[in-house]
Amino acid sequence: MSRILLLFMDGIGLGADDPACNPFAACEMPALEALLGSRKFVFETAPFKGDEATLLSVDPTLGLAGTPQSASGQAALLTGRNVPQEIGEHYGPKPNPPIQQILREGNIFSTVTQLGGKTALLNAYPPQYFEAIERGHRLYSAIPLAVTAAGLPLMTAEDIQAGRALSVDFTGEGWAARPEFPPVPIYSPLEAGKKLAHLAAQYDLTWFDFWPSDYAGHRQDMNSAIDLLETFDIVLSGLLQERGGDQDLVVLTSDHGNMEDLSQRGHTRNPVPALLIGSEELRDHFAEGLENLTHFVPAIRRTLFSS
Repeated sequence: MSRILLLFMDGIGLGADDPACNPFAACEMPALEALLGSRKFVFETAPFKGDEATLLSVDPTLGLAGTPQSASGQAALLTGRNVPQEIGEHYGPKPNPPIQQILREGNIFSTVTQLGGKTALLNAYPPQYFEAIERGHRLYSAIPLAVTAAGLPLMTAEDIQAGRALSVDFTGEGWAARPEFPPVPIYSPLEAGKKLAHLAAQYDLTWFDFWPSDYAGHRQDMNSAIDLLETFDIVLSGLLQERGGDQDLVVLTSDHGNMEDLSQRGHTRNPVPALLIGSEELRDHFAEGLENLTHFVPAIRRTLFSS
């Protein structure tokens, strides 16, 4: 049976090859660019198919005017349903009641579980997060809501301390910088990537929610965006060094554009990437008909359960 690690990189589209506004064009990402035949991770590169990776452009607009938003885009990615069409708008950042109901009716985590697979969200959350949810001071975003709706636990401080999960920045440094958070292990970016590969090998489907990319886009700070991407590339290098065999597939995608165009503060209508890393056979199987956010759930399902 195949295994899939889905790296969800919030708020990244495929933008122009313009280093003045696109940090993906301005930064150095040797691990990622090696997968793309020394090309940049920009709109002009897709579609691309190489020895180890495939890059496709995916439509996040789903037939609606306006700019795609996090809650409805993530819900479409998680359920395979055209959520913006169903609710009549792009909506975010947190799910409103109609989106919450759609996620509770079924999502990729519940589907994998029902079909006998093992799945998890590998992000750990600090105690303060759960306390804020319990008090009603915070709402679940779409991804943790989908996990809990599937009857699965969210990872905690105990999980990251035991090596079963990672912090959102992979290394634990951001978590450790918060004195009110429990202590956690600190990894170098390369070690964190290797750790991610080892964790993913324990499940059929794993998901990692990397939302700092969306924050970087909203801040419009080129230097910090470049630093973020170059660190991410080292994590990716570690992941690739430890990734399993021909039955393992890494999928990197997003919900909407943002970080790829720092000339504007908000989201974009740019296509989002579907970067597939693995054997040619597995990539081709996953990529069949992959054109918009609603196509990821059927792609995951057929890759895991009918490959």
